Amino acid sequence: MPKQAVLLLAHGTPETVEQIPEYLRNVTSGRPLPQPVIEEIQRRYALIGHSPLTEITMEQGRLVEAELAAAGLPVPVYVAMRNWRPTIPYVMRKMRADGVEEAAVLCLAPQNSRTSVGLYRRAVEAEADGLRIDFTEGWAQHPLLIEAFAARLRPAWTKLSEEVGAPVPVLFTAHSVPCRTIQASEGQAADPYAEEARRTAALVAERVPEISQWSSAFQSQGASGGPWLGPTVEQSLESIAASDVRTLLLQPIGFLCDHVEILYDVDILFREFAAKLHLRLERPESLNASIPLARAVADLAQQGLARLNSLRS
Repeated sequence: MPKQAVLLLAHGTPETVEQIPEYLRNVTSGRPLPQPVIEEIQRRYALIGHSPLTEITMEQGRLVEAELAAAGLPVPVYVAMRNWRPTIPYVMRKMRADGVEEAAVLCLAPQNSRTSVGLYRRAVEAEADGLRIDFTEGWAQHPLLIEAFAARLRPAWTKLSEEVGAPVPVLFTAHSVPCRTIQASEGQAADPYAEEARRTAALVAERVPEISQWSSAFQSQGASGGPWLGPTVEQSLESIAASDVRTLLLQPIGFLCDHVEILYDVDILFREFAAKLHLRLERPESLNASIPLARAVADLAQQGLARLNSLRS
C-alpha cells in the first residue's frame, strides 16, 4: 500500500509589514507594482496588526488530521502556501522526503476558478515529480461546508435581529475576479466561479430559513485588468441603504478564515462605508479553525484518497 497524505493549500500571507514587497512579487509573479499600491497594502496590514491566515490554516490542518485519524485514516496532513512560506515546492519536497507516494490535494477556497484554484493546481502539478495526486477542484456545495457557514450565521442573525427588533437582511460575499478570466472564449467554457459563489450563498440562506431577505456581492476588486466581477459590496450597501434598511449582517462565503480581506476590507473599509450611509454593518465569526470546517475538509480528503485507491484496484 503506497504511503498516502493530504495536502491543504492556501494563499499565504506575510508575517510582517516589511515582508509585503516580497510577498507581492510572489503574488504578481515578479510583475512590479506601483509604490503607492505597495504602501497602501502595507497601511492596511498595519491597521489590522497581523494577518492570522497562516496560523489558522496550520491549525485547520491539525484538526483535519485528527478527524481523519478518528475515521480510521491515520494519514499526515501537510499545509502549503501559493504565495508565501511554507511554499508549495518546499512542502512537496518534504512530502517526497517523508516517503509520501500519493496525496489528496484540496485548495481552501471552495469555489472553483481558473484564476485561483486553477493556479494552485498548476503549481502542484509542476512539483509532483512522481507523486500521484488527486486534486479536488471545487466544493462550493458540500453539505458540511454549507452547515458550517450556517452554524456561524444562525446565532449571529438571531442575536442581531432580536437586538434591533426586526429581521435583518444578509449580504453574502466572495472575492471578485477580473471578468476577462471567467468569460467563455474559443475552446474554453465559461468559468464556474460566479455561479458557484452564488450557489453557496443560496444554500447557506436555505439552511437558515428564518432569513427572508438576502443578496450576494463580490468584494475586494482589484484596481487593474479591466472590469471585475460585481456587484461590488459598496454598490450593494448603497442599494440596501436606499431601501431604508439600517442594520445589515454581512457573511463572506468565499473565505474560510480571517485575513486582510476580512479584517480590513469588511471590518474597517465596508463598515466605515456603511456608516456613511447610516447603515450598521456586522458579520458572523469566520469559520477559522472550527470542527465543522475540519469535518468538511476531512470528508473531501477521504473522497480524494478513495479515488486514488480505486485507480490501483
